[in-house]
Amino acid sequence: MMDHADDLLSVHTATERLLTAVGSLDEAAVTESSRLPGWTRGHVLAHLARNADALANVLEGRPMYVSGEARDADIDRGAPRPLDVHLADLRESAGRFRAVGAAPADWSRTVRLRNGVTDRAERVPFRRWAEVELHHVDLGIGYELEDLPAGFVEREIAFLAQRFAGHPDVPATGLASDDGRTWATGGGAPGGPVTVGGTAAGLLGWLAGRRDGSALAVRGGGLPLLPPL
Repeated sequence: MMDHADDLLSVHTATERLLTAVGSLDEAAVTESSRLPGWTRGHVLAHLARNADALANVLEGRPMYVSGEARDADIDRGAPRPLDVHLADLRESAGRFRAVGAAPADWSRTVRLRNGVTDRAERVPFRRWAEVELHHVDLGIGYELEDLPAGFVEREIAFLAQRFAGHPDVPATGLASDDGRTWATGGGAPGGPVTVGGTAAGLLGWLAGRRDGSALAVRGGGLPLLPPL
């Protein structure tokens, strides 16, 4: 069951973990490549700060971003900043998001995200939690998918499985973790059913586009090619 208050606390915990890790870097590390193609670590950090503001906008009924072009320009402009500026921006933007989340609100209401996507307000804190956790991994500074909180991993697999459910390019696919948990996704393309098994971290990495799935066990066909998130 969704609990936005617990998720807001998890966002804060994950953000503090991120700030501690980033605070141990040197200036040169910020300009080095992240694990995301074409992005330095500075791009990832700038995106995380702007995403906090964007999701605060969503909760307050404003457009998430002025435009896609403005979003990209903000990230590019912020990427080369010094480490201390990145850290201050991350803290301040996280504080703004936390303050908006603490305000009295109807958490059952529908809110609008990017590209016409809508969701319930109560799910926005989890979306922010996913941004912080996955982009921490993307920085490539020692925090891996295997280090993610187990409860987050299970919920993010379920979230992504639902996102691909019925997708016209994804065949019916069953997901099975080594510890016995199962999910279902796809179903909109011929070629299934396919079963994909492995560690929960491995499954999440594949679903989230962070790993190629080569370490997963596949039965019933080839590993489905997932569309970009």
